[in-house]
Amino acid sequence: MPASQLDQLKQFTKVVADTGDFASMKAYAPQDATTNPSLILKAAGMPDYAWLVERARKDAGTGAALATTIDRLLVLFGLEILKIVPGRVSTEVDARLSFDRDGTVAKAREIIALYEKSGTPRERVLIKIASTWEGIKAAEVLEKEGIHCNLTLLFSFAQAVACAEAGVRLISPFVGRILDWHRKNTGKEFTGADDPGVQSVTQIYTYYKKFGHATEVMGASFRNKGEILELAGCDLLTIAPALLGELQGATEPITRKLDPGKAAAAELAKVTFDEKTFRFALNEDAMATEKTAEGIRLFSADIVKLENLIRQQQG
Repeated sequence: MPASQLDQLKQFTKVVADTGDFASMKAYAPQDATTNPSLILKAAGMPDYAWLVERARKDAGTGAALATTIDRLLVLFGLEILKIVPGRVSTEVDARLSFDRDGTVAKAREIIALYEKSGTPRERVLIKIASTWEGIKAAEVLEKEGIHCNLTLLFSFAQAVACAEAGVRLISPFVGRILDWHRKNTGKEFTGADDPGVQSVTQIYTYYKKFGHATEVMGASFRNKGEILELAGCDLLTIAPALLGELQGATEPITRKLDPGKAAAAELAKVTFDEKTFRFALNEDAMATEKTAEGIRLFSADIVKLENLIRQQQG
């Protein structure tokens, strides 16, 4: 029987589950898993996961600050996920700290301490942080402490280069949201290698391999299977259950599109960014500016909804 496209993809790309739903993870046997406030909010509202919310409240203790309960809930989800995946889980820092370097560092340390207290080594956890200048600088501090980071809400080459220069372990360029912006602003449809999200990740991957950056590239936020197949060979791809199902159900041959050997031979100029040039480059990129800000707003709103959910359950 021919191998599924999912099994073919796993031959040269680490497949990561983009969900807070444990059942979905078990079905597709991913290497790692990622979560975010929106996914945790969705899962926390399901009857199957009510026990985790109750456990978080109990562990936090009577009269505990809401932020403490939220942190414990995020970590409890992460611990359950780590029982399923052999690799790492990504747990997100409160998006409202996206422009607070010191606050992000402090929150990341608290989250890692909870994991370690539960017997999970920090090597199995990635702290997700928005790719603002402050977020990247926070990650630079954390990486030196052995707290590895996943820089999310990444939409531009400048963000990617700054992350690599900061020694960040992994980045998550948002393929689908880049496509969304270009569809909306041009009225055009994009497919295959013409997809601007695919082009963005391809550029970043090629640059990293060309100049020997150790930062891993994990394409994220896919809108269709075609985007995934165009990025076959990327270090990692984090994929929602519906698209994992499509890949599982198809057997057409796929070919590796991103290859470190080809990237190393590419003719590229090395660039660097300090704070001033980073902020200007991001400002010049309307798509990246708008999508980064929008993503922070959405994740922040979902954290507030999660807080309200816990408040309601506390009575």
